[in-house]
Amino acid sequence: MQFYLTSVLAILLPATSVFSLSPEKHDAVDYRPTRPPSYPLAVRSPYLSTWMPSDQVQALPFAESQFWAGQNLTWSVMARVDNQAYSLMGITNPGTKIRPATVRTAEYTATHSIFTLTAGSVIFMLDFFSPISPSNYLRQSLPFSYLTVTACNADEDRIQIFTSIDGRWAGNPQHAVSNFHRQDDILAYAIGVDNAVPYAENSDMATWGEAILSSRDKSQSRITYSSGKRGEVRAQFVNHGKLTSNNDTWAPGGIVALSHDLGTVSGEQSAHFAIGYVREEAINYLGKPYTGYYRAEYPDTHKALSHFFDDYPAAVLESKIVDAEMTIQAALAGGNKYADIVTLSARQAWGGIDLTIPNDSLDTKDVLAFVKELSSNGNLNTVDVIMPAFPIYYVADPDYIRLLLEPMMRYLAADRWHLPYTIHDMGSHYPNATGHDDQNAEPMPIEECGNLLVLVLAYVRATDDTAWADQYMDILRKYADYLVENSIDIALQLSSNDAAGPLANETNLAIKAAVGLKAFGELSGLSNYSRIGEEHADLFFTQGLGTDESKSHFVLQYPDEPNSWKTPYNLYPDVLLDLGTFPEEAYQMGDTFFHDVRGDYGVPLDNRQDWAKSDWNMWLAGTFDDTNTRSEFIDDLWAFMSNGKHGWPFSDRYVATSAKGGEPGVPVLCRARPTVGGHFALMALQGPKSLQNAVARKLEGASSEREDL
Repeated sequence: MQFYLTSVLAILLPATSVFSLSPEKHDAVDYRPTRPPSYPLAVRSPYLSTWMPSDQVQALPFAESQFWAGQNLTWSVMARVDNQAYSLMGITNPGTKIRPATVRTAEYTATHSIFTLTAGSVIFMLDFFSPISPSNYLRQSLPFSYLTVTACNADEDRIQIFTSIDGRWAGNPQHAVSNFHRQDDILAYAIGVDNAVPYAENSDMATWGEAILSSRDKSQSRITYSSGKRGEVRAQFVNHGKLTSNNDTWAPGGIVALSHDLGTVSGEQSAHFAIGYVREEAINYLGKPYTGYYRAEYPDTHKALSHFFDDYPAAVLESKIVDAEMTIQAALAGGNKYADIVTLSARQAWGGIDLTIPNDSLDTKDVLAFVKELSSNGNLNTVDVIMPAFPIYYVADPDYIRLLLEPMMRYLAADRWHLPYTIHDMGSHYPNATGHDDQNAEPMPIEECGNLLVLVLAYVRATDDTAWADQYMDILRKYADYLVENSIDIALQLSSNDAAGPLANETNLAIKAAVGLKAFGELSGLSNYSRIGEEHADLFFTQGLGTDESKSHFVLQYPDEPNSWKTPYNLYPDVLLDLGTFPEEAYQMGDTFFHDVRGDYGVPLDNRQDWAKSDWNMWLAGTFDDTNTRSEFIDDLWAFMSNGKHGWPFSDRYVATSAKGGEPGVPVLCRARPTVGGHFALMALQGPKSLQNAVARKLEGASSEREDL
């Protein structure tokens, strides 16, 4: 096992990384491949989403991690080398007996965030690993993330490792309670809220589940544990290199901790931990509790943890392949900077999703996925969140389009939504997928009807599963009819960008409707809908209703705003799905026009705004024939991502231009949103399942090689 881990880590890190570092002190951190705004540490669900702001990395030994919404979380890591304690992460008040290690490198891949630090003569690696395995429902649904602490170049050093968390992980620290359980070789602390209310949140943190800190002790003697006042628990490790294996009375401000004694180490040795957040009743779907998919096989948390540790070699092997293939495909689609963007986006995009089954039957044939609209109003399975994110599903596993739409389609089929256009979301706030029987969902009539028709076609094209769409064809036709009747003289209404306010006769909505109608025509085989979509496209482009007089760009509003403009990102599905709704000339306008309206950090959403939407800009870039203009969009997003001006999880909305007096390059409101799946728009042009198939082939090859050995 140790040899296997060494070889995997050697592949994950460049040859110039940890293994070639000398222990001399360096003042500057080496950021690889670039410096992101924030590093994903444990990002697996809307409630297990822990990050380290990059502006804290140089002071990592003192820095606190954060929940995606900005709340600080105690997650401390220490190492003891030959009786001297060093802080590796999160010791805010170390005192005189704890020395801070020196941070050397900070690196991210699609699935790992890796920090190396020098502590005395030893180099330590902290590897935060959140698997991305969408086609493996068991692995993807497990609500845990790995932390591996590796001593890399020890020379007969006696080494111990310590990690701890506190009650803030439970969402309500003043009412937190903890318990410890050891079963076979699995040790685990669980921190929950006393008398928790099901499905309750506190500032977006769940308060009805349990935060988990766990490790495995195969030797039955090398791991010690303790809980109590943080100073006293830390002192046990600092003074003795182990914990008392007793649990003091829990009180607010206390910690739970685990410690590994690695013994005398020559070369390299690791300690493995799991951190997680478990909710038995994960989602309230129309009054019925749904739970994590993994519970069909492991309903007991400790058995799930045992599997999670057993699965580490296979999970890390797959992660190596995912990291490599995603980087390769992204670089082919848009270059190295584009690869930096999508690999940082990957965990965030999947980290907004829960993959579930009914809690009573644990029926794995009834799988539903739920996504939270993070960082706005917390809606559940918002259609215009699924829509911008869908390029990542398209390349990694298109079944997620169906899994995310199915909760809504069942609700619509039950005739609980009575308005003539489709519903905006499946619940006002996560995790309550209770619909809107009062018919009071946020109204986005053309936006959501067009989105739904495109998403269903994208799923069918990618999977050849026509049966799923066929059962809902009457519902889809109703929404196509709405577009036929309402998408030329468009009433005052919102688009996906509701922060920009409602508009009448918005050209980009008209484009969406035309493409949506063509999509439904393709889906249903009813050519009249395709014809109407093409006629609408002819009206807005060829006849010029939606363009300026010289046809240099699409306008924001028609017919009387010739100098206005908006990024016409709704053209992207027409290109991706090769629908031919609009002629090639409609896309070619953007090659020149958007080069000319480019701001400090790219192109704003429209002429009224100073802020850009990164997901929509990558969609728009996917429509350009001119690779130079496409590269400008990539360069601008990369510049925002790496400018060091903020420490939020990747924001999809940011100030792009100083023209209106704002500070360019800073985010606006949005943190950690799964809509960054839209950054995969250029990769999606390589075809459906491109990443999924490549990973599957490599995994099959790796399995064959292991069998031969």
